[in-house]
Amino acid sequence: MTPALFHSAILGSMQRLIARLKKHPEPAIRYKLRVNVLGEDPESPGIKRLRRQVRQSDLARSLLRNLTGSGINEPAHVYTKWQGAHWIMAVLADIGYPSGDKTLIPVRDQLQQTWLDKSYYKEFDAQTRQQAYRLNGVPVMQGRHRRCASQQSNALWSILKLGLANDDTHRFAERLLHWQWPDGGWNCDKNPDACHSSFMESILPLRALSLYADTYNDKNAAKAVTRASRIFLKRNLFLGQRSKQPIAKEFTLLHYPVYWHYDVLHGLKVMSEAGFIEDRRCSKALDLLESKQLADGGWAAEKAYYKVSTECANGNDFIDWGGSKKTIMNPWVTVDSLYVLRRADRLTSD
Repeated sequence: MTPALFHSAILGSMQRLIARLKKHPEPAIRYKLRVNVLGEDPESPGIKRLRRQVRQSDLARSLLRNLTGSGINEPAHVYTKWQGAHWIMAVLADIGYPSGDKTLIPVRDQLQQTWLDKSYYKEFDAQTRQQAYRLNGVPVMQGRHRRCASQQSNALWSILKLGLANDDTHRFAERLLHWQWPDGGWNCDKNPDACHSSFMESILPLRALSLYADTYNDKNAAKAVTRASRIFLKRNLFLGQRSKQPIAKEFTLLHYPVYWHYDVLHGLKVMSEAGFIEDRRCSKALDLLESKQLADGGWAAEKAYYKVSTECANGNDFIDWGGSKKTIMNPWVTVDSLYVLRRADRLTSD
């Protein structure tokens, strides 16, 4: 096949894929396609109507099956994976659930009461792993706060995205800035010798602070985002600086949802949101993503972090997000891949 015919085939496949997704039965898929990929105005009457459909969808109703006037109390802890209030809010924010829904205010309060507890303002020095776990609070080892900042970050991002912020919400950003490591990221590793930030613990603070900086024109948050981006960019989003090999195989596989995990698509998604996707150091990750495109134009979920079940147990999710079959298109992975490629000016669908 000549290069011209090959390009024509790819273009035709992409056009067919987008036409197919426009008719997808799930309103959230159509929303993500029309706003994130096709660039429709999120404030237009048609998109507002579509977001109302997202709110009324079976997907949203299933996610909010345990919502009451006092929040989501089943399971009891907000962080129960993946059915707790923490994860429900993050997913709602990602699928285009309409902002400003007052019925979610008690859930916002649950997250803020949990992740802004007084223990997160208590610090103590620790020399060993045993000492780090001995007290209630945030251990400081070798001058670095050992805190799972992804928790406060996911809460901050979802609350902002869902239009539910109040005065207390700003405290999340203050904590993240306070805990940021010298290299620009975050880490909860209790090994005293750990001196580099974690991809998993840094990608969500980057995402949350980027949205916070944009929402409130906060210069300190914007500076923190630039510092955090360097952790990922200098490693091409998934490669070791010295070895130039994948840091972890898991980083090269595609998932949806990622929850607190990291993969190359999630990295590219956050780089797009934060305005770094045109940096040349994203190119290898974009090349990898393009290489995974299926013959029908879509992308597969190559692995899943969940099991579908209404039973309350760690690892269970209420929702079947399309499974993980490497030869079958997953619509959630596909619309996110299209978004990233559009932002990187690599999508020719017109």
